[in-house]
Amino acid sequence: MAPSPQNLGLLLVYFLSFLFGLPANLLALWAFLGHVRQPHPAPIHILLLIGFYCGIYCSTWLLVGISVERYHSVAFPLQYKLNRRPVYGVIAAVAIWLLSFGHCSVVIIVQYLPTNSSREANSRPVSYDNFTQEQLCVVLPVRLELCLLFFFIPMGVTIFFYWRLVRILVSQSQVVTRKHWRAVALVVATLFNFLVCFRPYNVSHVVGFFNKTSERWWVCAVVLTALNACIDPLILYFSSSAVRRAFDKRLQSGGASLAGYWRRRTGQPAAERGNGSLGAAI
Repeated sequence: MAPSPQNLGLLLVYFLSFLFGLPANLLALWAFLGHVRQPHPAPIHILLLIGFYCGIYCSTWLLVGISVERYHSVAFPLQYKLNRRPVYGVIAAVAIWLLSFGHCSVVIIVQYLPTNSSREANSRPVSYDNFTQEQLCVVLPVRLELCLLFFFIPMGVTIFFYWRLVRILVSQSQVVTRKHWRAVALVVATLFNFLVCFRPYNVSHVVGFFNKTSERWWVCAVVLTALNACIDPLILYFSSSAVRRAFDKRLQSGGASLAGYWRRRTGQPAAERGNGSLGAAI
């Protein structure tokens, strides 16, 4: 049986997210591993975000950690440098993991719920989308609680701290600098993550709760969360100087390799190009 256009579209989104997200996240991970050996390590919760870039629920609260860290580094720079400890990030990340994984255990629990529709349940394919009415009585409230705890609250906290951050940067100087642009880009990338990647998925939980059913478009909403893998490297780039140096170094290396390949293809040595340019200038 030929795959449907919807399945092909879902496969394309997942493939592109993997194609662009994996190399970018690996490069960011390499940059952080090199930076952690230095006396002033990068924020550890940003590093831990890379290992779980596919996790929908882990990512939202780790993005909150990044927003809080960025705000304190600008609002209270001296206190931030004195009290900065990687162990705080580790504790926060572990707590987020335990909270997320504990809530996601409903996927396992719901499979063993007693049901009066056993024949109907056995005839259905195994999926986290097909539920009996007995299972929906548990799944729908849990989904609603998940979207409140892991989407709406983190999004509100993140917007609050980034709004305060932008206000401080604007009040400090009337001249727009690279630091201002990086802050704006960080806010835009984070809002894109929440509003485009995570919002449809979590809105499906709210709609499903009030409609007492699992929405059909829930599958398409899940696919959008895969774009988080491509957006996370942008957030890491604008929030960490270590990642920016790693990306810039890789781009310069790639540009030099491309220029060398082009010279070999055209048969024009670098020295001749230099002499020609000098002669033209004279």
